[in-house]
Amino acid sequence: MNCNSKRYWVATAALLAATGVALGAIAAHGVSEPAAAQAIERASTLQLIHAVALLALGLTMTSLTNRYLVVGRWLLLLGIVGFSGAIYAKYLIGIAALGAMAPYGGMSLILGWMLIAVGALVQRTDTSMP
Repeated sequence: MNCNSKRYWVATAALLAATGVALGAIAAHGVSEPAAAQAIERASTLQLIHAVALLALGLTMTSLTNRYLVVGRWLLLLGIVGFSGAIYAKYLIGIAALGAMAPYGGMSLILGWMLIAVGALVQRTDTSMP
């Protein structure tokens, strides 16, 4: 499957949403430590929000000419994995060292959103020109 296709981004967003719901349920029902449950819930919530954003971006993809949008989508995906994944690794798997990746994941999310904003502002309406 082409990783720059609508199908790829829709499928990726759907899988991220499904795992976000599952991990949120684990936090709510399977984690007894309140701080850990709260951190996992926060990671799950951010994962779900950004999964919906990736879904919307995937469904509205018209071309790959806007590099800001292309890179912005990838930064959102990297940010989900970096931020939420770091929290999950720390509290669910017990790999505390990976928790230090969370700020980098958050920064990736911020940069992704900034590039998407720039991409929206520079988007051409006339697609007949290169």
